[in-house]
Amino acid sequence: MVVLPMHGGSLPIGRYCATALGRLGHMVDVFEAPLFKSAFDGLKELRVASADLDHLENSFLQVVSSAVMAKTEAMQPDLVLALAQAPLSRQTLSRLRQKGVPTAMWFVEDFRVFQYWRSFAPYYDFFAVIQKEPFFSELSSIGVKNVMYLPLAADPEFHRPLEPDAVDKKRFGSDISFLGAGYPNRRRAFASLLGYDFKIWGTEWDGAAELDAVVQMQGRRISPQEAVKIFSCTKINLNLHSSVKGDRDVVPGDFVNPRTFELASCGAFQLTDNRELLPELFTREEVTTFGNMDEMREKIDYFLEHPEKRREIARAARKRVLSEHTYEHRMRDLLQKMVDIKILRPGESGGPDPLSEADPELRSRIKELLDKYKLSYGVGFEDLVFHIRRAEGRLDDLETSLLFLDEWKKQYKK
Repeated sequence: MVVLPMHGGSLPIGRYCATALGRLGHMVDVFEAPLFKSAFDGLKELRVASADLDHLENSFLQVVSSAVMAKTEAMQPDLVLALAQAPLSRQTLSRLRQKGVPTAMWFVEDFRVFQYWRSFAPYYDFFAVIQKEPFFSELSSIGVKNVMYLPLAADPEFHRPLEPDAVDKKRFGSDISFLGAGYPNRRRAFASLLGYDFKIWGTEWDGAAELDAVVQMQGRRISPQEAVKIFSCTKINLNLHSSVKGDRDVVPGDFVNPRTFELASCGAFQLTDNRELLPELFTREEVTTFGNMDEMREKIDYFLEHPEKRREIARAARKRVLSEHTYEHRMRDLLQKMVDIKILRPGESGGPDPLSEADPELRSRIKELLDKYKLSYGVGFEDLVFHIRRAEGRLDDLETSLLFLDEWKKQYKK
């Protein structure tokens, strides 16, 4: 089961993880925390004292966390995978541990900026992160032993090259663009690019008056589908990592953001600031970098004049993503690591056909049922029942019999 956050940058990443796990052959259910967001936001409209609001918000999140627990008890998953800021309380995580349900979090945020991990990381059985030292040491100091470096990725079936039509080219196209939130370092940096055909997409650009003319769509949130169009319609996609420090344009950092992989997967050319962990993910022939604003402007001018060079680099970057940096790669690595350290059991392999001596008509009926739910012949009984319970419409006699057998097992089998 994949537990999504109610909102934020890790929300689409959670959906990509769920999709990737399904492609790898796993049965996946998703806890849709975004369904609760409007009610959570509505608490602020009560206009109560801040202390009362804090209490209400914490109580609300406890209810959502209890809903995760209820869904877990119904599904009985082999693993609960949470994305950063997923609504899982320490009490719920403790209950899951007591019940023997393995839990993992993929913390896809900067540990220096978002430090809530200190309170929650010890309650997870496995903690995957997008940074290395000193994060590993800090996690160890609070008792977190099972840690894995797991960089971000892309979904190449979603993040793919497009051939935009004339309307999209006019709407989304430009020589240079940036998609992301208006962090202080970006506001400072982009003020020096106003002489170019430049567009800014994304939220939190309020108050940057000098950039008003280039901020698109009144600074609203851009959907993932729109993002792919922007990437494809832009000659040079700027990828300046965020920093809360407003005194520097380009701030040294370690982790590589999701935009790096998504741009590469779309076959879009990007200019990215230097990152400590980038060289082990992409070569200089795949992603072009800069260390300061002078170098950024120099490379902008060069690559605007050399479109074929842009296309060559973009092609190489996409090839690298397809071979090493998809969410299927990441989910496979995460699960394998959890198997290696014995948090998860390896999957059952093959074995004799359990219906080899069954009546041919029954075999045929079961084959039809598996095809209906798009399941393989080796699926377990519990997994088949899970799919039947989720389906809508009238049950046939075989489905009814299987549900009856499941209830019998719960009541009488010890």
